[in-house]
Amino acid sequence: MKRLKSFFGSPSAFRICYIIDLFFCNISYLQIVAYVLMLPFFIWGVILCCVNQRKYKTFTKMRFGIWIGAFLLCNLITMIINFSVMVIYSGIVFLNLCMCFFLFYGMHTEPQTNIKAEFYTICRLIVYITTILGIIGITCLVCGVSYDSQEFTWIKFIIYENRFTGVYVNPNLLGFTSVVSIVCCHMLTKKKFYTEAGRPRVSIIWILTCAGIDLFSLLLCDSNASMVLIICYVIAYVVYVLFSEEKRFSKKQLFARLTALCCLGVFVVCSAFMFRVICQQGFSAVVNHTREVVAEQNSEKVAQSGEEPVTFTHINENIDSGRFKLAKESVNLFKISPFIGISNGNIVLYSEEYSDGAMSFSYHFSDLHNGYLTLLVSTGFLGFTIFAIFGFRFAKHIIQNLFKDKSGLQNDIFPCLFSFLAAYLVYALFEKALLYDVSFMVVWFWLFMGVASTYLNKYEPMYDNEYIIYKKHLRRNIF
Repeated sequence: MKRLKSFFGSPSAFRICYIIDLFFCNISYLQIVAYVLMLPFFIWGVILCCVNQRKYKTFTKMRFGIWIGAFLLCNLITMIINFSVMVIYSGIVFLNLCMCFFLFYGMHTEPQTNIKAEFYTICRLIVYITTILGIIGITCLVCGVSYDSQEFTWIKFIIYENRFTGVYVNPNLLGFTSVVSIVCCHMLTKKKFYTEAGRPRVSIIWILTCAGIDLFSLLLCDSNASMVLIICYVIAYVVYVLFSEEKRFSKKQLFARLTALCCLGVFVVCSAFMFRVICQQGFSAVVNHTREVVAEQNSEKVAQSGEEPVTFTHINENIDSGRFKLAKESVNLFKISPFIGISNGNIVLYSEEYSDGAMSFSYHFSDLHNGYLTLLVSTGFLGFTIFAIFGFRFAKHIIQNLFKDKSGLQNDIFPCLFSFLAAYLVYALFEKALLYDVSFMVVWFWLFMGVASTYLNKYEPMYDNEYIIYKKHLRRNIF
């Protein structure tokens, strides 16, 4: 009984379970069970938010907590002013926001938790799971196994709209989880990480196998946003390697390194997309040949079976997949309430309500496939500004400490955290990211934010900051 009580009272156990459950929400069929489990996890998370506040004083001890509190208050005010039938949905999203802030970002307020051991466990689970699922998906692809559900239209095994989707519900989700797994593989090679976590070193053979399978899946799923994510991650990490030395560069040295960075960036971008085209064309030939052999064995022709040749490229040739048009049309939503916003849950409702007149379109989702645009429309200029200040202050302190070249950072995960967070900020321009989506994609970002915040606590310890509203500590916690 005590063990059970200790388990459910552990924020670390919740984070591991919640992350894995959200991950399985991306897997065909398994997503049904994962969504059912989300209800008890939500209840568990809300209770832990209250417990952590009482036990660790999370809000008052959280870095830049006053900005987070102001942002949450802004969301509540927006929900009240724009009260509608979607208030339940807005409330669910708000609870998820609280969990992201207080349980994930706020993990640096938990002195008794071994954050690295917890993060190591999550990374290792992600690596193992994605590898197994990747092997299943690629094996089915090679063997010509596929399934298109007529009853459940969102379930399309292996091939979805001419793109490789494996056992995931969407090629873009496959792309994102593949990048996440590659980043996890990179972090698991860091000696200081697994040593301080008190965990064994993962076999380099297993890591290379997983990274290879995930890279292969990323290339075949043809997700442009995920390609941008992995490219930006590589470039950000190279920036750290080139400029992390604790010394001043001469103008000549600075120019040489900037030139090298630009050349490397161009090379990485061009080679990545060129390699994707080569991989897609080569493997499409293999898959289509396999289909022809199977068809001949069954005395049927591919044309008679109604199957089109697979090329692993977008059916929609528009490179932005309609995102530019969506962004342009969303300006009308922002005009409805530019200062305080319309609340995230009302995006679909208001687009339909104002369809006669100011707006001539209708949204099918409550997200605008742009994290910043969704934030701006949902909370207006006020909420967007508050969140931007919080993000800017956090990024400033991360960069300041990262480029001081602390001892052992080359063998630690801090540069990896910085690189992924920087890449994700670019990725958020194209996907449902940052805040207003109860998904693995959003919570994973806040998990990285939380782990990065523990490094700030290490390099910039904060003392006597329990009461952040008290005038003596107000300026310190704001800035």
